[in-house]
Amino acid sequence: MFTGIVEELGEVTAVEKLGDSSRFRLRGPAVTEGARHGDSIAVNGVCLTVVETGDGEFTADVMEETLKRSSLGALDVGSRVNLERPMAVGGRLGGHIVQGHVDGTGAIVARTPSENWEIVKVSLPAELSRYVVEKGSITVDGVSLTVVDAGLDYFTISLIPTTLALTTLGLKQPGDPVNLEVDVIAKYVERLLGARGQEDPK
Repeated sequence: MFTGIVEELGEVTAVEKLGDSSRFRLRGPAVTEGARHGDSIAVNGVCLTVVETGDGEFTADVMEETLKRSSLGALDVGSRVNLERPMAVGGRLGGHIVQGHVDGTGAIVARTPSENWEIVKVSLPAELSRYVVEKGSITVDGVSLTVVDAGLDYFTISLIPTTLALTTLGLKQPGDPVNLEVDVIAKYVERLLGARGQEDPK
């Protein structure tokens, strides 16, 4: 489980194509401190399993399903990435409940700079629209954010200077893809209410 509070701006140092999967090597001295084989690290909001670590870097295998559902397949050597270790039990939940299970991808549509922040418009797949509400939470490339405005095929977010400086969201340009994870609680509520409606009347 993650919180969507990015710990480190990392970098892809190697990409090895393995048929329908890929092996990534990523630099992240902070998130690899104490990391071992089998641990989890979120990369742009995607929960990946550490294969090996050394010299401030780690490798992770990315399967076909993950490449299809996320924007990780577009990463190349030199790409900057958001990195986060799992939440420690007993720690503060600074963002919201994030699983690292990407629900789909969107793209940066527009950026509107202001004096002290920036409004960013992001496209939203139709199948995720019902989970995104004004003032609700959404994860964009692993960053926990509050929705400013929610439309049928888009939403907007307001980025403070810290987010712009310390995450890849400060680097993304219109047309760039982003990973999206909606609030898991909304999905559970929908599922439970749907199942309740299908129960036989007593």
